[in-house]
Amino acid sequence: MILNSTHHNKEHKQILRDLVGRPFTFIESVKMRGIGSKRMIIKDVSPNLKNYLNKVADVNYANIELRTKGILIYINKGLQNFTWAIPYYQLVIYKTNGASIHAQGKFIQFKENKTFKENKKFFGKLLDEKIKYDLDNDFQALWI
Repeated sequence: MILNSTHHNKEHKQILRDLVGRPFTFIESVKMRGIGSKRMIIKDVSPNLKNYLNKVADVNYANIELRTKGILIYINKGLQNFTWAIPYYQLVIYKTNGASIHAQGKFIQFKENKTFKENKKFFGKLLDEKIKYDLDNDFQALWI
């Protein structure tokens, strides 16, 4: 689900809480040594995400926030901000030249450059949280 988060909206806050869980508390985020990535350059997106990017040849940026049951990807388009909410059970990450995040029939691919390399620890944290979520919810029992 993608929401226009340029302006504060109480309904969006509740939708995000229902979809990807509550935000981590300040103490939890300090223990985790941060819950947000640095901004990364978007290399490519799926056709159904193209209208959330700048139309001209500007560089497009996004960053990721961890939540208890999923992630939020914040995409900047000029003066507008969009939030893509992805629950962990829908999240698929591929490590190619950079990283590619897939969910809900959409994908976003990040360029492998200096800022991406600075986020290597963050992606490790993201994978750890996804594994922890999968183990807590025992999705493997559903396949038997």
